[in-house]
Amino acid sequence: MLYKKINGLQIKNCFGLYPIDRKLYFAATVEIDERNGAPAGTLTHNITNSNMGSTDAVNLDPVAYPVTPGNNTFEKWQQLHVTAMGGSSKIDNLKIWRTGALGGVATHKTNARTTVYGGAEVYAAPTASVSVYTQVMPTAVPASANLGIGGLLTGSLLVAGSSDYLIHQIQTNVADVAGSTSTMNYQYDETA
Repeated sequence: MLYKKINGLQIKNCFGLYPIDRKLYFAATVEIDERNGAPAGTLTHNITNSNMGSTDAVNLDPVAYPVTPGNNTFEKWQQLHVTAMGGSSKIDNLKIWRTGALGGVATHKTNARTTVYGGAEVYAAPTASVSVYTQVMPTAVPASANLGIGGLLTGSLLVAGSSDYLIHQIQTNVADVAGSTSTMNYQYDETA
């Protein structure tokens, strides 16, 4: 007989192969979380959108909370949250960027950066005033990590946990056109 037993994904001595640990086939479970409100704020797990608008709210409807050209959106304070490692032993090399154009000369500002990283930020109430975070959000995959874990771009998660905060805001000009659509992209390395 060429094999002893096939039990789900566990294969025993099949064609000379030895047991395969089925947990290696499970990827880590990852979600994006957002914190809103006055410190310590309210944390919402597994958000459904990253829409930005004229109020500090999670999963907001941008039609109900439009941004008037010349004003800024409220900052978003978000984290990549690994809820289960699955068969992975490490999550690292976090890369965040936006695809899609903004209307007019609007700019998307963030704390995410590949050099001179400011470390892990302590949560503060999101503001619609000009953000203190001045890095321009990348519009293509960064060459290296631009969001840290544990305050370092070289940081990693070895157990379930969260990244540093990704803080971002769209700043508009009075001549900008309302209604642009873009996508936030999150990438990380996962080691089995």
